[in-house]
Amino acid sequence: MDVSASRPRVLVIGLDPYRVPGPWDPEPVAEAVRRGLARFAEHGVGVRACLLGLEDGDEAERVAQAARALRNHPWECVVVGGGLRTHDDLLELFEQVVDLVRRHAPGAAIAFSSAPEDTYEAAARWIE
Repeated sequence: MDVSASRPRVLVIGLDPYRVPGPWDPEPVAEAVRRGLARFAEHGVGVRACLLGLEDGDEAERVAQAARALRNHPWECVVVGGGLRTHDDLLELFEQVVDLVRRHAPGAAIAFSSAPEDTYEAAARWIE
């Protein structure tokens, strides 16, 4: 998901709310993600999102998806979403994502958001 016409500087890696299993309504979270990413455009900062799904249990594919996104562009900052950080059952995936950033985007700052709406603020601590 590319939400800005300017050169992308920030990659956001998080969970795709439509691809997280469970009996819940993903739309409020998806809308929060859209609002959070729109803040980058408001500030003239290019951003791309890599949203990972959990529905199929294929962790190797999730890791490969994140690696492709990281290799796709020289990022100034990579923001790892709170959904990956705050769930104990996703600890291994979180560790793998952080290691991928270290290997594939060694010059990028690593930032952590706690909610979809504060994604821009997390990146801005490093790029502004």
